[in-house]
Amino acid sequence: MNDQPASAYRVLARKYRPARFADLIGQEGMVRTLKSAIERGRLAHAFILTGVRGVGKTTTARILARGFNCIGPDGKSGPTAEPCGECENCRAIAEDRHVDVIEMDAASRTGVADIRELIEGVRYRPVQARYKIYIIDEVHMLSTSAFNALLKTLEEPPEHVKFIFATTEIRKVPVTVLSRCQRFDLRRIDADTLVRHFAQIAASEGVEVTPEALAMIARAADGSARDGLSLLDQAISRAEGPVDEAQVREMLGLADRTRLFDLYEALMRGDAGGTLDLFADMYEAGADPIVVLQDLLDLTHWLVRLKLMPRLAEAPGVPEVERTRGAALAQGLAMPVLTRNWQMLLKGLGEAQFAPAPKQAVEMVLIRLMHAADLPPPGDLVRQLGGAAAMTATASASGASSGAASGGSGGGARAVAGDRSGRSISAAEPRGEPHNEPVAAIVPETTAPTVLADPQNYEEIVALVAERREAILHAHLMRNVRPVRFETGRLEINPNEHAPRNLSGRLAGLLGEWTGRRWIVAISSDAGEPSIAERNAAEKQRQLSAAESHPLVRAVRERFPGAEIAAVRERAGPAVPSDPATQGDDDA
Repeated sequence: MNDQPASAYRVLARKYRPARFADLIGQEGMVRTLKSAIERGRLAHAFILTGVRGVGKTTTARILARGFNCIGPDGKSGPTAEPCGECENCRAIAEDRHVDVIEMDAASRTGVADIRELIEGVRYRPVQARYKIYIIDEVHMLSTSAFNALLKTLEEPPEHVKFIFATTEIRKVPVTVLSRCQRFDLRRIDADTLVRHFAQIAASEGVEVTPEALAMIARAADGSARDGLSLLDQAISRAEGPVDEAQVREMLGLADRTRLFDLYEALMRGDAGGTLDLFADMYEAGADPIVVLQDLLDLTHWLVRLKLMPRLAEAPGVPEVERTRGAALAQGLAMPVLTRNWQMLLKGLGEAQFAPAPKQAVEMVLIRLMHAADLPPPGDLVRQLGGAAAMTATASASGASSGAASGGSGGGARAVAGDRSGRSISAAEPRGEPHNEPVAAIVPETTAPTVLADPQNYEEIVALVAERREAILHAHLMRNVRPVRFETGRLEINPNEHAPRNLSGRLAGLLGEWTGRRWIVAISSDAGEPSIAERNAAEKQRQLSAAESHPLVRAVRERFPGAEIAAVRERAGPAVPSDPATQGDDDA
């Protein structure tokens, strides 16, 4: 390592900041275009550089400023793509002290007053350089009024002025500004390029860093050279000797890749104990719970790519564990399972990031994923249930024939069973006589004669009460009254303690008013028949019991042990559809 005192130490990101276009990594296309424009003298008056953090936007702007103003060692050179780095202009710009190169951070100076101050200085010629250069970083942070104030100057600046803008949010820059600039998009730097770059810097620093550690740092940098150098700097400062994979993993809070595969395999086996023990070991070893979920997402993506393109396993640079175990996992897991894992992990990651206790949140995500591993792919489930439906169709046909021969009634009721994912799977079964429950809602009054026809039974009386919008009376007749005897003009009932005292008189008066006939509603001590509500409940229980014994419902509950019958409804048409795969569509 360097022997220089700590006070003189410069972080790697600043020490190895590119000073020439040749030092920029991963931006070859942009460099070729800029060098060609400078060599041909086609210098635009405004440039905008965009890209993610740490890819070299501000560095490129400073190289451009040096190239525009370089005069060479002899003091006579013009604009060049290869600034000499020796002339006064090059040295002053590199040291951030040149009076004609003005850098402005738009994140802290966003207002129109700041831009007006800038515009005031534009009309004055440079003091010592060829061009006055304005570098505005994070230009998207300027206010709308600030952008508007800049437009006219940006469109027709003096010949001695160049604008260079940098931004990570190009979409937030008004199109009126973009149309006045030459735009250059800086790419994310790929991991292999970063590894080579970091290896050269480590060698220059006299530090030994293993290739595995460099690869982990490059992945964590996510395409940013500056972020990667900051991580490398941190790893070097923490290490007492060579920087290895274990040290970097501990620093980043990452899980061991082999252990990650162990965790994924335990999840896919539905091994609850093994999964939670592995995760606990990772956590105790320093792995960040959120990073573990991110690693599982990354592994799922890798398995999907391997399944679609197996040749990726043979690509150079793929670690052995991902080549061998990854290929085996990709071959053994169906694509619907992998895509389901991706969706569940992605949703779980969002939950865990905002959870007050990330470790517990991640454990709950893993538990959900384990239980989902027990579920078959949807296609297999449809085929399995389709076979059960075909068997049910034969049984239902023979049962209907025997029922007709014995004088019994046929028909069907519908059972709906819900599984843990909230889906519903329907089954048809033999049904008894349909039971039409009187409508309890208030319905609009329709045009009718003054005198209505006499009700022919108690149920018709209740229906008439509902039709005439007597909702409270209707509710009592449904739930709190048992009919005893009925004949036209006379009704005997046995109300319970919840029925109002004036129920019989109220009902008799209304029936007389509606039908034009005198009605007697008498209170009887006889038990009478069950109330309509009691009959409806008994019918629903009968249908539920019949549904539970239905072969297709039993097949569903065997497949989904936690499933329950949510509802039983009447169904018109054939008891069993001809195409089992379309059964759920009819019943949705």
